[in-house]
Amino acid sequence: MSEKKIMPASSLQKGSYVFVEGVPCRVTDIATSKTGKHGAAKCRIEAIGILDEKKRVFIAPGHENVEVPVIEKKSAQVLSVADDTANVMDVDTFETFDMKIPAELKGQIESGTVVMYWDLMGQKIMKQVIKKE
Repeated sequence: MSEKKIMPASSLQKGSYVFVEGVPCRVTDIATSKTGKHGAAKCRIEAIGILDEKKRVFIAPGHENVEVPVIEKKSAQVLSVADDTANVMDVDTFETFDMKIPAELKGQIESGTVVMYWDLMGQKIMKQVIKKE
């Protein structure tokens, strides 16, 4: 399965995802200018990096194709917790791996907890607690 797909810049919306400078980002704001006498509509897109939280801005013609990351959303059960790292097991593949616990989930993660995580470009990011057992 490919890790990105192509779509026109004009079809992006607030909250959608896009590659900016090769980094997967979440769109925080989009402004589209009107078409000129000889030109096409331009889209000014503000986005924040999913992995690094940096703000990025780029401008593209509305008809230009942009790359959009494919984010796989999966579930995993926490096996153990050490400091800010959790050892988890994917509930579908039974693969075990370590994942960093984000600041907003600290205190909620313990053994037996089921979490949702994103698999994005080979990196696994813990996003939310699904249920505690």
